[in-house]
Amino acid sequence: MLNILLTGATGFIGRHVARRLRDDGHRVVAGMSPQRHAIGADQCAMDFAHDLSPGDWMPRLDGIDAVVNAVGVLRDSARQPIDALHRDAPRALFDACMQKGVRRVVQISALGVAGSPTRYASTKRAADEHLLALAARAPAGRPALSACVVRPSVVFGRGGASSALFMNLARLPVVVLPRPVIEARVQPVAVQDLADAVAHLLGRAADRQGVVECAGPEALPMGDFIASLRNQCGRGAAHVLPLPEPLTRLSARLGDLIPASPWCSESLAMLGTDNVADAGTLHDLLGRPAVHYRDLVARAWNGS
Repeated sequence: MLNILLTGATGFIGRHVARRLRDDGHRVVAGMSPQRHAIGADQCAMDFAHDLSPGDWMPRLDGIDAVVNAVGVLRDSARQPIDALHRDAPRALFDACMQKGVRRVVQISALGVAGSPTRYASTKRAADEHLLALAARAPAGRPALSACVVRPSVVFGRGGASSALFMNLARLPVVVLPRPVIEARVQPVAVQDLADAVAHLLGRAADRQGVVECAGPEALPMGDFIASLRNQCGRGAAHVLPLPEPLTRLSARLGDLIPASPWCSESLAMLGTDNVADAGTLHDLLGRPAVHYRDLVARAWNGS
């Protein structure tokens, strides 16, 4: 059994990871924002917007064997500054892990951040690279840090904001989307499969280091994926039409002005880019076939 500090424990991915790790018998200390949650047993108050130095994290690592960072936001805001949440606080946490002698760190990132110029990608990438650089060197007198960066394709399941958006689109008989989004190829991953992968990286695959790209069994264009979701819900064939480019740019800019909107220039850039990888990596890590996109509604949405 491991004592695991899980940041982002109340988020979409974090909730599933916490449940899976506890099922394996681990003690999970759930990172919680004191501004939004009462802090109870096996919970730890933390604020990624302000905990930006290793000293902020050292007391939280007492007795901790492993850390999983599942914090992530799509957009920058005053309450959730993306530079702090994705880059500065994780760097401080990882430095503290090195100093404290934490044996294992798993960072949940995203597929495609390596080559993307978006702020989401660049901040995630900075934390990923910092962690891997720490793991590559072992300071004298301290145990080496074992680190893994997990980069999944589109993660699907009930409770995910993007999943809810896709399901809402799948309810429409006619869907109008920007052409880059329609044509971008994705390999959706069931959130339960991602949680299983993280659990294995803390168990039988704990010696795995570096970047692990997690992609579902088959890639398909985003437009076809939404049509498949509609079909899985028992509805008729979907008609997916391209939004003219001027309207695409206008809609994204309007979304930039609405902080709560999931649609903005950043999401257009990310959703309009291929998000694919070798499906064999996740299959081998799980030791079984991952959930196919044709079964996601039954097994990842209705089965959550």
